[in-house]
Amino acid sequence: MTRTTSAVARALERIGRLDPALHAFIEVWPDEALTREREAAVRRLPLGGLPFAVKGPSGIRSFAARRLIAAGGSPVGATSVPGPGTHWQTWGLGTHGRTVNPWRADRTPGGSSAGSAVAVATGMAELATGSDGAGSVRIPAAWCGVFGLKTTNGLLPSPDRSGLASAGVLARSAAAAEPYLRHVLGGGGPDVAHALPLPLSPPVPLSLPLPAVYSEDLGFAEVDPEVAAVVRAAVDRLVAAGTVRLLGCEAALLDPVRAWTAVRGGSPDDPEAVRVRRTNDERLDALLAGGALLLTPVTPNRPHGHEGPGDLYSTALTWAFNLSGHPAASLPAGFTGDGCPVGLQLAAARGADVRLLAAARAVEDALPAAPVPPAAGRAAAGR
Repeated sequence: MTRTTSAVARALERIGRLDPALHAFIEVWPDEALTREREAAVRRLPLGGLPFAVKGPSGIRSFAARRLIAAGGSPVGATSVPGPGTHWQTWGLGTHGRTVNPWRADRTPGGSSAGSAVAVATGMAELATGSDGAGSVRIPAAWCGVFGLKTTNGLLPSPDRSGLASAGVLARSAAAAEPYLRHVLGGGGPDVAHALPLPLSPPVPLSLPLPAVYSEDLGFAEVDPEVAAVVRAAVDRLVAAGTVRLLGCEAALLDPVRAWTAVRGGSPDDPEAVRVRRTNDERLDALLAGGALLLTPVTPNRPHGHEGPGDLYSTALTWAFNLSGHPAASLPAGFTGDGCPVGLQLAAARGADVRLLAAARAVEDALPAAPVPPAAGRAAAGR
């Protein structure tokens, strides 16, 4: 009789085979992971030992990790984040070197939830925790071709005193991210700021087509024409499929770079920051009223090399939603001609995290299934 290999054992095998080249992990916990899986089976916990990864050295202590463990999840290890002493954060540093993009070893996977994105893209974990203060979940999700969700700011506990960072999740798909929302947000409680309509079974019903506003640049960003074309083609496909109905509105936001920098630097009352936040909040609230979605590229650029992004702001289209607090997600939209994944960003009203996930599932159903990166089946070439 053939013995079935457990989900955790399969994840650990892939970590052992792939991570020496990908550098997605800083720690791996095989004994603890297998023990938790067995305990989850004995206790018949709902997640049944689901193998997940946590972001960075402190990730195992996060609220999300504790909730997933309590539901029967099995953490397999801690994933890479950027190393110290750098002013740009769209990369990761694993135990053996800089984290490698599973699609192109000469490119970064994005960050700061770098290893989390690589882990789920290559099957080393079924989902992974992340945090997002300027795009740190959505950017690596976009550049690794997976799903990433930044929750509404303040919805879950965060150690970030500026209020810009919120908890998030990365998974191969929006459907695969549902356990996170069900068990991390589910039931509310004193540590969850909002009462959301959970559990998510069955998914929140939606009426298609979904009203949406499309913006290539949010009114200020300079976007790589090929990145913009990939996202526009995905949006056109959603319209043709009857999944999305575009509204005749424009998303003309103010560039948030100075406001974000002021808030991050501890000056939230800076007059320019206050002006930009108030203006963008008013415009976003008007755009997202009545359940509408806002669709944009996740980044204005494709994944950069390991030497850094130069003068480009990979965060140009993401950090506005950290200032405003709206939930936002990244879904795979396609590829540029040089083989780099591109992400489609969906933003929704504050507190509409569950509806946003349901919308992301509808969008996924209308777009081609995201392929598996080459590094998922073999060790990637060293950079």
